[in-house]
Amino acid sequence: MTVLPEDIRKALLAREEIALIDLREEADFALGHPLFAAQIPLRRIEAEARWRIPRPDTRVVVYDNGEGIVAPALDQLRALGFTDADALEGGLEGWRAAGYELFEDVNSYSKAFGELVEHRRHTPSLPAPDVQALIDEKADIAILDARRFDEYATMSIPGGVSTPGAELVLRARAVAPDPDTTIIVNCAGRTRSIIGAQSLVNAGLPNRIFALRNGTIGWTLAGQELETGQQRRAPAPPSPFVAEAREKAREVAYRAGVRRIAWDELAHLRQDTARTLYLYDVRLPEDFAAGHLPGFRNAQGGQLVQETDHFAPVRGARIVLADDLGPRADMTASWLAQLGWEVFVVEWQQGVALETGSDGAPSPRGPEGRYKRPYEGTDNAAAAMQAYLDWEFGLVEQLRRDGTHGFYVI
Repeated sequence: MTVLPEDIRKALLAREEIALIDLREEADFALGHPLFAAQIPLRRIEAEARWRIPRPDTRVVVYDNGEGIVAPALDQLRALGFTDADALEGGLEGWRAAGYELFEDVNSYSKAFGELVEHRRHTPSLPAPDVQALIDEKADIAILDARRFDEYATMSIPGGVSTPGAELVLRARAVAPDPDTTIIVNCAGRTRSIIGAQSLVNAGLPNRIFALRNGTIGWTLAGQELETGQQRRAPAPPSPFVAEAREKAREVAYRAGVRRIAWDELAHLRQDTARTLYLYDVRLPEDFAAGHLPGFRNAQGGQLVQETDHFAPVRGARIVLADDLGPRADMTASWLAQLGWEVFVVEWQQGVALETGSDGAPSPRGPEGRYKRPYEGTDNAAAAMQAYLDWEFGLVEQLRRDGTHGFYVI
């Protein structure tokens, strides 16, 4: 059986559950795909499908671009127990022929959302030469790197401190306790800089706050030197800062429409077998491994917002977040709600026996068929980096043309 592109669009607009899966390798997927498509290459279906699409009767629609891999993919999915798996009529070309938008790159809808946030909220930013001037004059600034720690260690802005996205509201005051200190948030490109800076703005920190415009890409294109191999991490905040962050983050989550549930109420959501439920602990991996709620997976909050299509490919599913301190889950949930998700935060869980170790996620894919991001590493061509920025600048207009996103910005 095949599914018409217009039926998928209707399901997205109605917020029905659907997993639209691109079966090609990531490098091909990055050349163009529907906004809410997620990518699982044919060779990885057995390893990833049941993990990423946990409910076997989820509506799954797969497609390729004429490579002939749809039939074997459907055979594998049905062998894995998926009972509602079909093909997109006409594949990728059928989507295009229907007049619908194709988005390039990876994690496209999260990146498009970041651009929408900046467009709507006018998130303050500084270009690389201005930040370099502040460094040179030894101004009172703190540079917070919102990426994963391994990305930060590869290359970073001079003086930058690793503060992965969901940690920002919790730890920023520990890095910059003086409200007169100017805080600059950076990533490799634009999205996590924007979302990170706007998180601090939304939480009402007293400092002047800026995103580093265009991240390390902008820094490199300006001819400025990056540091490599740095190990600086934002310190754990003292109790008064934790309490302050908890209050501020909870208010932001409330404004975004996030709901809170107790541990025993989570059982009710788990019993609803007609809905997909993702459970994510949004802390750092080392904190997760030391002890986490039973059944929860790990996704650092900033990455969950940045790579939502990877962590939650079933559009229309429910997402429940956990965090022992609160601010990380509340801030992450506030962004997921604005991305159109039904999202909950589970409250402090006294007496619950914690699990330790990893969550059992599938092994990394490896380099085969991987799309080389223009913001990764230190050896990217200037033309590729500039082209990436130009693509990001056009995403707000693409969202308008597509019309299915349902995003809003508080």
